[in-house]
Amino acid sequence: MTIFVIFGSAGTRIGDQQVDMIARRAIWFPVNTSSGRKVTNIFSYRQIITELSFYNSHIIRNFAPEMNETKKGFIQLHLSVLLAGFTGLFGRLITLNEVDIVWYRMLFTSCLLLVFTGLPRVGWRKFLELCGCGALLGLHWMLFYGSIKASNVSIGVICFSLIGFFTAIFEPLIFKKRFSAMELFFSLITVAGVLCIFSLDARYRYGILIGVASSAVCALYAICNKKASVGVRSRTVLMYQMSGGLFIVSAIIPVYLWFFPSQQPVVVLPEGSNLWFMLCHALFCTVGMYLLQIQALKRLSAFTVNLTYNLEPCYTIILAFLIFGEGREINFSFYLGIVLILLSVLLQSIRAWRPQGK
Repeated sequence: MTIFVIFGSAGTRIGDQQVDMIARRAIWFPVNTSSGRKVTNIFSYRQIITELSFYNSHIIRNFAPEMNETKKGFIQLHLSVLLAGFTGLFGRLITLNEVDIVWYRMLFTSCLLLVFTGLPRVGWRKFLELCGCGALLGLHWMLFYGSIKASNVSIGVICFSLIGFFTAIFEPLIFKKRFSAMELFFSLITVAGVLCIFSLDARYRYGILIGVASSAVCALYAICNKKASVGVRSRTVLMYQMSGGLFIVSAIIPVYLWFFPSQQPVVVLPEGSNLWFMLCHALFCTVGMYLLQIQALKRLSAFTVNLTYNLEPCYTIILAFLIFGEGREINFSFYLGIVLILLSVLLQSIRAWRPQGK
């Protein structure tokens, strides 16, 4: 698709006088019209704008170079990772049980999406697939917050770095394709980084085990979500994952509490600061983050998305230092682990960005 330059207000209807004005302000650029005629004369822009206004009846948006789909995916991906960096912080700020956090997070998110999207029609099979993905996401959240409650924010988010390792194993099995030696190699770099950061500290063994299980479930969610979201708008995907997943999560909460009993009361209504933190958590770290993630998954592989999410612990730990002033001792092994995690993400980003066949 060839791009041409037009300066104007997006979303307004085009009239004859506006066509003349825009044609005079247009910058010369060779374009192809929908009828296949190549135009290299600035005076032919009136022809082009009139043709486009008949087709869409809206003015063309301000000029911006058409970005490569992969670049768009990486921008959306890194924005979602940045928002994800605040998730662990909310897990500390909100004083509720992890089960309550997840249940109300899904409830508030469903209500917000219902207001903006309504109930779009999807097939029953697609609906059940999305609900199943929502259940996996809810289980991942419960394990993730459980890891934070059982240890600390750093342990919970660093365990999340193992998602790339599990994806490199699960994705070939689910999609019945060959294992990638490079993906396994990048994942092992991440594992080495996680071990360096933990320094095999036995004090947080229980929190680490829950965190590892959380990353495995999240890897499975991302792979299934990539398949289930094909042909469905991002907002619709998230709407049915949150609402359908809410009912399934409600059913599995007793089973979860059987295996992971909690010291805090389960049935608690959020109020005061907890209520505001939950609303912000639902709006920014759920709706905003997962809409960006779903869009990124349509342009990038599940492994690339999950490996890039290894940056989440780095963002969360930095934010925790700045906001909470955590007095965690920083040593050489910590910095080495962060460098290894960043290296794995950088290598996979270069590999995914490089054109095929080069």
